[in-house]
Amino acid sequence: MNHILKIENLHVSVGDKPILRGVNLTIKHGETHALMGPNGSGKSTLGLAIMGHPGYTVTEGSITLDGEDVLAMAPDERARTGIFMAFQRPMAIPGVKMADFLRHATTNVRNPDRKEGEELIPMREFRKELKEKMAHLRMDVEFARRYVNDGFSGGEMKRAEILQLAMLQPKFAVLDETDSGLDADAVRLASESIADIGREKMGLLIITHHDKLLVHNPPEFTHVMLGGRLVETGGKELAVELHEHGYDRIRKSYPEAEAANQEMLAEETAV
Repeated sequence: MNHILKIENLHVSVGDKPILRGVNLTIKHGETHALMGPNGSGKSTLGLAIMGHPGYTVTEGSITLDGEDVLAMAPDERARTGIFMAFQRPMAIPGVKMADFLRHATTNVRNPDRKEGEELIPMREFRKELKEKMAHLRMDVEFARRYVNDGFSGGEMKRAEILQLAMLQPKFAVLDETDSGLDADAVRLASESIADIGREKMGLLIITHHDKLLVHNPPEFTHVMLGGRLVETGGKELAVELHEHGYDRIRKSYPEAEAANQEMLAEETAV
C-alpha cells in the first residue's frame, strides 16, 4: 500500500505563542524529505506536533495518515499506527534496558491491539532479529544490555534512536537533527546507518541544518521553513545551496516570514 502522511494548513502554538502558521506537506511512503531552516523557525515544532507532544497545541489544520485523523490519536496510538520520531535530545530511562524497551515497543507496533500484560514477541525470535539489526548497524551487542540513554554520549544516543528505527520499521519517520552534536565521522556513520535500514521502506522527514546526513539519503524534496511557514521547496540541490551559502537569499526573498522568525526568536530569548 502507498501510505500517505498529509499535513494541511497546520497551525501550532506553545502556550499563547503561535509557532507554525499554516504548514502544508505531503509525504508518500518511500520518499525522503529534508526540512531545513534557521534556528527558531519551527522545524522541531512540526515534528513534535506530528507525534502529539502535549506542550504543543494544534489550533487549526489537520494531520492524516492514510485518511485517518492523527490529531485524534494519543502519542502511543500514533506510534502503533506507524509514526516514529528520533528526538534531538532523547530522554534517559534509568533501570530500563535497551533490549527490554525494544522488545515491548516492537511488539506493540507489530500488534497495535496488544494490551499491557499480554504476550510479547518470543524471546528467541526477538534476540535473533535484534542481533542481526545491531550487526548490520555495526553496534556491539553489549549496547542492548545498557539502560536506555543512561550515561550515553551524544553519538550513542543518536545510534540508539537509529536502532529503534531499524527495529520498529515505521511507515513514516521524523528524524530531528540526528546529526546535531556529532563529529564528522559520527554523522557519516549515522547517514550510512539510516540508508542501510532501507529508507525506501518508509517515508522520511529529515530535519537538519547540514547536508552531511543527506549524503547517503538524498532527498526528493527539500523544504525551507522560516517564521513557522514552508516558504520554498526544491530538490537535493536546494539542500546543497543552503549548506554552502546559508539563508541570506531565503531571508531576502521572504521578508514577512523573516520578520515573523525574528519575532519568534526574540520571544524565545525573552523566556
